Amino acid sequence: MMEQRIEQHFIDSADLKYQCAQVLSKPIAIAIQAILACVTSGGKVLACGNGGSAADAQHFSAEFVGRFERERPELGAIALTTDTSILTAIANDYDFSSIFSRQVRALGQSGDVLLAITTSGNSANVLAAVEAAHQRDMVVVAMTGRGGGKMNQALRDTDVHICVPHDRTARVQEVHLLTIHCICDGVDAQLMGDQESTV
Repeated sequence: MMEQRIEQHFIDSADLKYQCAQVLSKPIAIAIQAILACVTSGGKVLACGNGGSAADAQHFSAEFVGRFERERPELGAIALTTDTSILTAIANDYDFSSIFSRQVRALGQSGDVLLAITTSGNSANVLAAVEAAHQRDMVVVAMTGRGGGKMNQALRDTDVHICVPHDRTARVQEVHLLTIHCICDGVDAQLMGDQESTV
């Protein structure tokens, strides 16, 4: 019984990823170009999210500042989820919904990109970060699920919306992780050319 339940998770995840390959390939490709334009002109990516999405923001930043699968120069990325003193000070002195937006206004510049991750599309602090990014003339790459929620109204035509067509948080987050890997691979391929197969 438990093995069948586990197998179903794998099947459901694989089915959704197969569906998303066609649905999301275009917005992911557009996101790659936006992020590539940012980092090649001296800009940086600011990434934010809550819970599992916070982990995704940190994962993305680690791949950029460190490396993804091959050696390349460091790329500018900051996860806005990691400085506990900043997070607790802002949450305590202002409001939890301001923990990312104040950092975006402090650190973001025109030409930078905000990677805004929220499975529901309704996280108040991520939506506030999007508004702050627009104030700084930044492009927003939003990763959502569940139809996109309030993020649909928050984005501009120049932003990119990668919305996973599913309602279950676990499935959405699984595709978000694959999306992050696609972005990292796409940026590397654009910077250094397609990698030859080692098989």
